[in-house]
Amino acid sequence: MPDLARSHAVVIGAGMAGLTAAQAISRHFRKVMIIERDALPAEPAPRSGTPQAQHAHMLLAGGLKALQTLFPGFENDLAEAGAVKIRTGKDIRWERPGFDPFPIRDLGFDIFSMSRPLLEAVTRRRVLETPNIGICMRSRATKLVASRDTMRLEAVRYESEDGPAVTVEAELVVEASGRCGLTLQLLEELSLQKPEETEIGIDQAYASTIVERSIDHDADWLGNIVLPSAPASSRGAFLFPIEKQQWLLSIGGNHGDAPPGDRAAFMDFVKSLRTPTIYDAVRDARPVTDIVRYQLPCSTRRHFERLEAFPAGLLAIGDALCRFNPVFGQGMSVAAQEAVILDRLLAEDVLVERLARDFFAALQDTIATPWGVAVTDFVYPATRGVRPADLAQRLQYGAALTRLAAEDPEVHRLTAEVSQLLKPQAALRDPALAARVMSLI
Repeated sequence: MPDLARSHAVVIGAGMAGLTAAQAISRHFRKVMIIERDALPAEPAPRSGTPQAQHAHMLLAGGLKALQTLFPGFENDLAEAGAVKIRTGKDIRWERPGFDPFPIRDLGFDIFSMSRPLLEAVTRRRVLETPNIGICMRSRATKLVASRDTMRLEAVRYESEDGPAVTVEAELVVEASGRCGLTLQLLEELSLQKPEETEIGIDQAYASTIVERSIDHDADWLGNIVLPSAPASSRGAFLFPIEKQQWLLSIGGNHGDAPPGDRAAFMDFVKSLRTPTIYDAVRDARPVTDIVRYQLPCSTRRHFERLEAFPAGLLAIGDALCRFNPVFGQGMSVAAQEAVILDRLLAEDVLVERLARDFFAALQDTIATPWGVAVTDFVYPATRGVRPADLAQRLQYGAALTRLAAEDPEVHRLTAEVSQLLKPQAALRDPALAARVMSLI
């Protein structure tokens, strides 16, 4: 039951980060309000506040585990809503340079494949079943109100479409809006240092469409991933099975190699991929949606953990903390894991004056693994940012590890567990494993 000593919390944003944060907080506060700009659909449907939602998304095993922790029985909810159960290593065919395909193995655990709107709808339905959470839709948070004397957040001001501006008091506010604009604005107003930002400029562009998945599809896979032959080319694709017997196809490139928006040119791009597998599967498939496009200039990590001063009663979560290249499919899963960490800290009765410091510090191990993957974008010479001094060694190690994983099922499983955010990246540097990898370099 919520601790009655904690009265009111506010979450800004009703995306996956905001919904999971609200659920975590609801266990420790009498009332939680979510402020959301959009009108949220009752059924799965795209909305303007998540322009990337019509593209391929992957709920990694680590994210599924976190959601199961926050919402017991969540896997059953996904299955009942039509999400497709995927056996890791077996049902998705990976085509990567030198391995077309990568060895097919049952790695022992499942994930689910679905559209982002379906995942949000299932999560939102569970949130709305929590009695002490309410969502204030068609409302825009405009200002965080804090005391300069105590450096403590006191209230949130928001505007709604059908009423005057409202100021609501809160003991805890979590910004899950992605851009982190209100938090950065407040730090400036209080003359506090803003977090340093690390950027990896990848200029990622992708285009997506949903097509019918033929019931006569007789291949030994449900979905397919084609990885590019980097650095020579950045062209890759994801073909994922989703609800309603459909496939969601996303194609992408970076640094100016943007997929086109008209159907014929889109299919020409698919045909130009390194392997023909996806093109052969979808060339005669009936389109269900138009082609939608999206661009992300860079991955961004805000180092809140380095700040010496931060307003008490305020947190940032999800993309507000770290925005990853969407190609790696990490954002939603990391946000859910961050919410589980927040739940744990609140259960430990961490004082509000220490909560931000402890929260930002506790997240670093969770962020380190996916950010370590994002750093591999420096394989492309045009990628902007500070290149790691040991980039060549990292890439060599990764290539040798991939070759070892192709040969050894146990190493394959371990690499999958790390990429699925079930184990930390440090597991890939275990001395015994590292010695085997180095022998291949």
